[in-house]
Amino acid sequence: MDRVLIEALKVEATIGIFEWEQRIRQQVIFDLELGTDARRAAESDRIEDAVDYKAVSKRVSQLAGEGRWGLVEKLAEATAKCLREEFGIPWVRVTVRKPGAVTGAAAVGISIERGHE
Repeated sequence: MDRVLIEALKVEATIGIFEWEQRIRQQVIFDLELGTDARRAAESDRIEDAVDYKAVSKRVSQLAGEGRWGLVEKLAEATAKCLREEFGIPWVRVTVRKPGAVTGAAAVGISIERGHE
């Protein structure tokens, strides 16, 4: 299986378990791996035969930015479900990082895999 990569997609979102975090916007960073068979796109050289990186990035940004999230785990799960259902992607790896969440750490986060390669 081939993998399309979208790395370090930065989105402003309402995320956090503390009351004050639900009143502000914070940056989350996504790394996405999307399982696909790229042979058809490589042969045709047409976006219609490929995973549309721009459409995926826009949808993930919309999902994260419009929701209210407590945990990065919930945001990662919702993102994986959206990508699989709306874009028909059979396998995804979604990594979500929240910079500055823990003193001394560059970021905290989670990486999940859903579907079958």
